[in-house]
Amino acid sequence: MNAPASFDTDLVPLYADHLATMKRRADEALVRGGFDHLVVPSGTQHWQVFDDRDYPYAVNPQFKAWLPLTRVPYSWLVYTPGERPKVIFYQPFDYWHVVPDAPSGWWVDHFDIHIIRKPDEALALLPPAARSAILGEPQSALGAAPGPHYAPNNPEPVIQYLEYQRSYKTPYEITLMRQAQRLAVRGHRAAEAAFRAGQSEFGIHMAYCAAVGQDANDLPYGNIIGLNEHAAVLHYTELQRVAPDPLRSFLIDAGASFHGYASDITRTHAYDTGSEFQAMIDAVDAAQQAMCAGVRSGVDYRQLHVDAHLTLMGILKDFGVIAVSPEAAVATGVSAAFFPHGLGHPIGLQVHDVAGFAASDRGGRIERPAGHPYLRMTRVLEPGMVVTIEPGLYFIDLLLDEVKKNGHAASVDWSRVDAFRPYGGIRIEDEVLCTDGDADNLTRPAFAEAG
Repeated sequence: MNAPASFDTDLVPLYADHLATMKRRADEALVRGGFDHLVVPSGTQHWQVFDDRDYPYAVNPQFKAWLPLTRVPYSWLVYTPGERPKVIFYQPFDYWHVVPDAPSGWWVDHFDIHIIRKPDEALALLPPAARSAILGEPQSALGAAPGPHYAPNNPEPVIQYLEYQRSYKTPYEITLMRQAQRLAVRGHRAAEAAFRAGQSEFGIHMAYCAAVGQDANDLPYGNIIGLNEHAAVLHYTELQRVAPDPLRSFLIDAGASFHGYASDITRTHAYDTGSEFQAMIDAVDAAQQAMCAGVRSGVDYRQLHVDAHLTLMGILKDFGVIAVSPEAAVATGVSAAFFPHGLGHPIGLQVHDVAGFAASDRGGRIERPAGHPYLRMTRVLEPGMVVTIEPGLYFIDLLLDEVKKNGHAASVDWSRVDAFRPYGGIRIEDEVLCTDGDADNLTRPAFAEAG
């Protein structure tokens, strides 16, 4: 999957250690839940209503945490403490679709593998359902009463512990996440070139997918590609087929997948690299790198977010967009009109990974700071966590109108807003690994390697 020839060989010892970690976590989770077996379905295909077309298949994250398999519906992972884990691998008789190849690779020697040709054949290979923690979506149920019936029960003590532990990435996981960065950077380089060549949003999207080697069903999320004013729509995915004239700006938020792990990178570009908008991009970029350096063990992510508001308002003050101090802009809610989302989120097996609000591995929730409803991470940073850092500044008419309605119009220089409104906005996003020492930015080295 677009990795160096020696990559799989290098993964062998890392995966062995990762699997040992997964077993230890499962042992503890089963004790907490009072179960004897962990049973994880890979998930099933979903069919569109009144049609015979299926939606794109998405593997159960609890399944791909154990295995680098992302396209194997109707398969199962079974783990019983003290026993060799089992994979029930669905390989149907099918001439309508490509049948998955027999399992191979660095992971197969660690499992007992059983091939099934029909989903129901898994019933004879699964442990007793009553003693199993079964983690998955309702559609993954197999069998029916009065016979064996395997319906996901998702016991909270098991889920809470396993999801909390997923916050701490193993060296194997970090290696896969670095490769996902490299793939996405290929796409970002190609996308910028397409923008500068005058391509439309759709054309840029196609250039990105071609460079990464992944399409909409492979990418971890839908590409956000906005030209000019469209950069002010946080999740802009409409992809116009004709480029605007003139071209002013380009915001791309796009990632890649590698063996089930996601990358999530955002960059903003000015068509005129000598423009004032480019200068604002440069200011946000410098601030973002300082924020990334702040990802350190013991730091409260909520404070990073609040500090980001102050920093970004300082930039707007320097560019004459706000007429009050950064502190006043934050206190009055004016900052939220220009920076309306959170600083970032956990990332890993899922783009917005789990346990961002978890108080402990037994549950509970750490609430967001008042006035910041869209922050996706409220925990204190610890070694092994990977988070995104994605500050942004936008010129969104809907939110700026609220500033006027709320009596804070004098806090803003509206002529400066008018000057920047045609550019939409700026967002810059990297992924950062928290360590025992300095922050480890996973994204910037991938850009440096790409040249």
